[in-house]
Amino acid sequence: MRRPQVPPPGGETTQRRGRRRTKLVRRISGLSALTLALLSVAFLYSALTADRNTADAAAVDEQTIARGQEVYQTQCITCHGANLQGVQDRGPSLVGVGQAAVYFQVASGRMPAVENGAQILRKDPVISPADTDALGAFIQANGGGPVIPDGELRDDAQIALGGELFRLNCASCHNFTGQGGALSQGKFAPNLDPATDAEIYGAMLTGPQNMPKFGDGQLTPDEKRAIIAFVQGNKETIDPGGYAAGGFGPAPEGLIAFLVGMGAIVAATLWMGSRA
Repeated sequence: MRRPQVPPPGGETTQRRGRRRTKLVRRISGLSALTLALLSVAFLYSALTADRNTADAAAVDEQTIARGQEVYQTQCITCHGANLQGVQDRGPSLVGVGQAAVYFQVASGRMPAVENGAQILRKDPVISPADTDALGAFIQANGGGPVIPDGELRDDAQIALGGELFRLNCASCHNFTGQGGALSQGKFAPNLDPATDAEIYGAMLTGPQNMPKFGDGQLTPDEKRAIIAFVQGNKETIDPGGYAAGGFGPAPEGLIAFLVGMGAIVAATLWMGSRA
């Protein structure tokens, strides 16, 4: 009879160690493969979505950017610095604000600002439309940030949706008809009547002053177009006449009527009493 083979001393321990090493190698390999897959997905997602609201600087010719630099050096550099980094107590940094913020501020005449205050007021624009576009291209090329998309910026077919979204996101400051309203610390939500489609879109993207930013995660581009259609549609509504009382609706108008009526009654009573 053959004797059973006896493993050499330490043979079993060596096999166990080998198995453990194999399992460890497999785990490390799996973890590395998973990490690589996640990184690949992240880079792919960034490549597909990064340019949604970011301008391609290469699409703008160098001559336009150079003209924008000239405008910046004559109109903006004193408050915003040589490298867009801002100047303390004068103006904020423009790195990352993008073409959208430049267009909103400059086209509405808020920039260049006459002086710092609680809120920069709208006025007639100082910079021409062509130079405004060039300035936006220069700041976009050097600082990046959101841009106002090309094409139609309102969707009149979704005006009902726009009204619902406006009441949920905008009416608390701009009131239900877009006539604006007072805020804290001397600030206010401006009247939307003078605003163009591009200015409203730019404001939603950049959130000037007290206004929050509405990126595509909060309001999709289609929802932004619906809101613009609602706001601009309100301007085209036929005025029924009378005093609008700020456009706040029947409640304040009824209160005003009540106060005026009571004042007239009290005045008439005092007058009759003096006559008696």
